[in-house]
Amino acid sequence: MDIKLLNKEKEKVSFVIKDTDTVFVNTLRRSISSNVPTLAIDTVKFIKNNSALYDEILAHRLGLVVLKTDLKSYSLKSESKAKKSPTTELLLTLDCKGPCTVYAENLISKDPKVKPVYPKTVIVKLDKGQELKIEATAVLGIGKEHAKFSPGLAYYQGYPQIKILKPTAQGATEAVKICPTKVFRAENKQLKVHDLEKCVLCNACVDLLGDGVIEVKGSNNDFIFHLEPWGQLKSDEILEKAIDVIDEKLDDFAAEIKKIK
Repeated sequence: MDIKLLNKEKEKVSFVIKDTDTVFVNTLRRSISSNVPTLAIDTVKFIKNNSALYDEILAHRLGLVVLKTDLKSYSLKSESKAKKSPTTELLLTLDCKGPCTVYAENLISKDPKVKPVYPKTVIVKLDKGQELKIEATAVLGIGKEHAKFSPGLAYYQGYPQIKILKPTAQGATEAVKICPTKVFRAENKQLKVHDLEKCVLCNACVDLLGDGVIEVKGSNNDFIFHLEPWGQLKSDEILEKAIDVIDEKLDDFAAEIKKIK
């Protein structure tokens, strides 16, 4: 297996995985989405709420507030006894009086390391005389339990394979224009591949020129993997934890296999 980084930004990382198969890359995707733990508000105690929104609606909105997560300090409830750090939950409070707009940044966390990733996330707008006072408990959870715990969007595609069967065919300029990711260039009225790894396999060029002119497909052994974190964890942390989870599950599976020999 060979891995090459394509680009790394604050909100997205992309890399090529070569010499593998869909089983591995899909396992990695599922591990990221379903098994990498993050902190999220799970229960809300309403002390006072005479805003325009019902308790249930506010609880739902609070649950979707993205919280910076420290995996070293918190444990899943199912794992708290086995780890040195038994902390499984965090208390956040909020006390606002109108007229004002209540933002995520108004949540006061007992742990200064855990705070909303997007401070200006709107919770509710309070009119004059309205008040919202709550106590919220955040816990560490996984996406398999609820989507609010998922750390980001993970997806992949087969590595692009493009064959230009008739490079002098009419429509080279149109193919360059129609490509949404600027994969091609026109050179001496011939269609050329300019940046292969930008291809998203949309087949817009095939629809324009026809199967007999150009062929586009994704590899079954090489893949481009994309990860867009929501912000609770950095992309490196997400990938490392996802691999650790896969390793743990394989160790557990191997142990169970030994029992039946």
